[in-house]
Amino acid sequence: MWDLFEKGGPVMYPLLACSIMALAVVIDRTIFWIRSSLRRDQNLVNEVLELSQNADWESIREKTVGNKDYIIKILINGILHRDFSMIKAMEAAAASEMKRMRRFMGVLDTMITVAPLLGIFGTVLGIISSFEILGSAGIEHPREVTAGIAQALITTATGLGIAILSVFPYNYFNSRVENAALLIEAYATSLEIIYEKLTQKACD
Repeated sequence: MWDLFEKGGPVMYPLLACSIMALAVVIDRTIFWIRSSLRRDQNLVNEVLELSQNADWESIREKTVGNKDYIIKILINGILHRDFSMIKAMEAAAASEMKRMRRFMGVLDTMITVAPLLGIFGTVLGIISSFEILGSAGIEHPREVTAGIAQALITTATGLGIAILSVFPYNYFNSRVENAALLIEAYATSLEIIYEKLTQKACD
């Protein structure tokens, strides 16, 4: 493996850095989403909405103390600021949660773009090296010429490999963010409707 790495030439070092960064982001996001899934409490979310219909805010506060479900945190933020602007409070909390969910995704996206470009750069360097050897030594030394071509192929394959292996988790994490955004919107809208009904009843 190390022999193959050395044959790839100097471009293999930035490619190695890209692979390490991509792997670090994938591990970080995997741990994040596993924890997020374990913290989800759908029954409590439903209970919060049910208690909200009766304006039982004190019971909601007691039942949700210390809960780390991102849906509940957003709903509670809206409930706490219901007398001022429930919608804006939930939007602010949702924006904070979405930022946490998208953390480092830009890095992974960059690695997917940069790795193939570095591979192509290595390919160009390898071909240049091959032509230089061919111009100075001629076709009498084919091994030296093929070494440059091998360098070109190794860097291209490495860059493409990093990008291909990174794009799958990248798309998966993006889909998790999109699904979370839809859930947040659905439950925030439900709470908003419930509170509007309560307000109308109080006015009547």
